[in-house]
Amino acid sequence: MDNPFEKALALIEQAAQIDPALGGEFLARMRVPDRDIRISISTRMDDGSTKIFEGYRVQYSNARGPYKGGVRYHPLADIDEVKTLALLMTLKCAVAGIPMGGGKGGISLEPEKLSKAELERVSRGWVRKLADVLGPAKDVPAPDINTTPEIMAWMNDEYMKLTGEKTGATFTGKPIEVGGSEGRGVATGLGGFYTFLGFREKLGLPGKCRIAIQGFGNVGANAAEIFSKHGHKVIAVSDSKGGVLAEGGLDIKELLEHKKKARSLAGFPGSKNITNEELLALECDVLIPAAFENVITEANADKVRAKAVLELANGPTAAEADEILQKKNIPVIPDILANSGGVTVSYFEWQQNLAGEHWSEAEVFEKLKKYMSTAAKDVLAKSREWKTTLRMGAIILALERIRAAM
Repeated sequence: MDNPFEKALALIEQAAQIDPALGGEFLARMRVPDRDIRISISTRMDDGSTKIFEGYRVQYSNARGPYKGGVRYHPLADIDEVKTLALLMTLKCAVAGIPMGGGKGGISLEPEKLSKAELERVSRGWVRKLADVLGPAKDVPAPDINTTPEIMAWMNDEYMKLTGEKTGATFTGKPIEVGGSEGRGVATGLGGFYTFLGFREKLGLPGKCRIAIQGFGNVGANAAEIFSKHGHKVIAVSDSKGGVLAEGGLDIKELLEHKKKARSLAGFPGSKNITNEELLALECDVLIPAAFENVITEANADKVRAKAVLELANGPTAAEADEILQKKNIPVIPDILANSGGVTVSYFEWQQNLAGEHWSEAEVFEKLKKYMSTAAKDVLAKSREWKTTLRMGAIILALERIRAAM
């Protein structure tokens, strides 16, 4: 079953088998998005020629509020992948307890092959074609793969010009000077840390944990800094080229400097070079996959020796691997809870724009902590109520909330 959408549907069908109230007509409604829209964006290129790009937006469910979800620029982005991500966003917003639905969008292109001016024209073209289905009360897009705060600023500007909308609340993830929120950059890593705090004692983890992080981009590097700052020992990190291990703990600030200079983690003083596969098999308290999907698979799940897994990437654990970890009594704190800090701060940005306010970073973090702690408590309670995994607990919780809203 390689179709990602079929895999996501299998999860909600599994939830309906556990809680029969989620079956029948409700399940039938959850199997299909409200809308999937394909558009063609005719764009003038720098050489005077015209090129047609394919764009899309999947609006999955707005039962709990406006559709919310990123826009990705990628040559391989197809409708099944986008539909899957829109469904997962619907669940994620419901787990986080924010009053928003789920959507996802994108344009099939290779951003590095376009000039900045071409990229701006195609981005504004996407908004022109979709303006009538977007808006603060309808659909609120955000950045995703290969889209940036600057691209959100162009889109927001185009939307305001076309519609006369004044709040700027149609797009989130904008630069701070055009209505973006403080704290957005670290939101996913920090939200993951707050989630971990909600589970640490319940899962019998020590006061000071040994942490291994796969992925050292924005999310992984922020998580490494945050865990270190709070007295936990980050013993290993890796990126796409490989990683480093130091049993006594890594100095994350120095490691970031080293990576900047050497363009690689390898050779960091006082550490040993390791592969990504070796990192996943390390003995540690918490393993944090923070890079790609499907890194813990049927082939390597048996080698995992962490006491718990905290998913900061989207879909890092394959379904077959989930079962293996369950048999090994290794709890997995699922992505739809653990990495929902990003969308929660996006929701805060939307709130600030609508109210014409700008909150301090401290206010944003305090609100984020409250949301993540509550969500962690609710997921744990739901998984215990149905005697199931944390992932199933989160999915059941989300579906019950969506069903109640319908």
